[in-house]
Amino acid sequence: MSKELHQSPFNLTVIVAGLGFFVDAFDLFLFNIYRIPSLKELGLSGTQLTTKGENLLAIQMAGMIFGGIISGIIGDKYGRKKVLFASIILYSMSNIANAFVNDTSTYAIIRFLAGAGLAGELGAGITLVSESMSIEKRGYGTILVASMGALGAVTAGLIGNVIPWRMAFFIAGCMGLLLLLLRMKLSEPTMFSKHASTAGIKKGSFRLLFSDEKRSIKYIACVLMGVPIWYSVGILISLSPEIAELYHIENLQLGTCFILFQVGITLGDLSSGVLSQVFKSRKKILISYMLLAILATGIHFLNIYKGLSLNSTSLWMGVGCGYLSVFVTATAEHFGTNLRVLATATVTNFMRGSITILIPFHIWLQSQFHVDLASSLLITGLFVWITALSATLYLPETYGKNLDYNEY
Repeated sequence: MSKELHQSPFNLTVIVAGLGFFVDAFDLFLFNIYRIPSLKELGLSGTQLTTKGENLLAIQMAGMIFGGIISGIIGDKYGRKKVLFASIILYSMSNIANAFVNDTSTYAIIRFLAGAGLAGELGAGITLVSESMSIEKRGYGTILVASMGALGAVTAGLIGNVIPWRMAFFIAGCMGLLLLLLRMKLSEPTMFSKHASTAGIKKGSFRLLFSDEKRSIKYIACVLMGVPIWYSVGILISLSPEIAELYHIENLQLGTCFILFQVGITLGDLSSGVLSQVFKSRKKILISYMLLAILATGIHFLNIYKGLSLNSTSLWMGVGCGYLSVFVTATAEHFGTNLRVLATATVTNFMRGSITILIPFHIWLQSQFHVDLASSLLITGLFVWITALSATLYLPETYGKNLDYNEY
């Protein structure tokens, strides 16, 4: 079987999975970039831009949670390729429809559907790559996939200043449909095909995922490990305009902060992934980059309170949060073939969907304890980072683990 596994990350499976994550991240962050201009065009103003924007973001993430569950079950029961086909069709058509919305209710429905479609990309793609490459080289494949995703987010930030929001969503949908043509050439990994017809093995089962205490704790720990990434970009960076207004930070551009953060994540994904291969450890690299992100986030808040520029700290927070490539690789390595897509897809989407809890949590802190926006985000960040570090310390090392096994 080892002869069938790819040794180089520059193969069709990795490239197509990487392009899928590129389109995934490109679309996912379009709403972050176009939140204010799109809602203004739909007639909203003032605090409505923040409250309705956060609600729409939460609805999109709820769609991703729902889609992560469905795509995970399908991916483990019927195949990784089927998930990638279904997901790209759903989010492509949703984005094209998004270009024609004229009210916030329709906007919310479409963002839910787009989120559900996007949910299958990363989990199924990372699983496909992990199962198609050799034990020694699979980390390089996932590095490339994660880095291409980060570049998709950078691209979304770059076009935010030059392309109208309706056209941007239409382009995102067309990009997905073009990628569908490339996916027709993909095949299921031998590792999955070998176990697909095996009788008596539960596949894509949430009940099996939580039937063993150690396995369920490991799963929850994987989710907690990734939450700070989305806290940083989905809330802290996205609310930069509101923070700048509150603390009189001049010349702040959301697009600039967002691009710098995503450039940082791209650099972090590349460097953390390579270092995990060089030092033969996922865990040590995860902890190292988390500590860097915590330091950068601390300086970011100091700059907020002092009314200073947030550009450089946005970049360094991104570098620290660039443990994404190692995070998704380790998540796939923690679970057997019959649960791998379900675990990876739901972990990555529950991590993203955590803002549906974090947003009302920081709002509750503001109203309950009468703290301002930045202070509520700081308290939320302390909680998020403490739990993430604790979860990472708990999880075992996965570098070099053989993935050709099932969970029972």
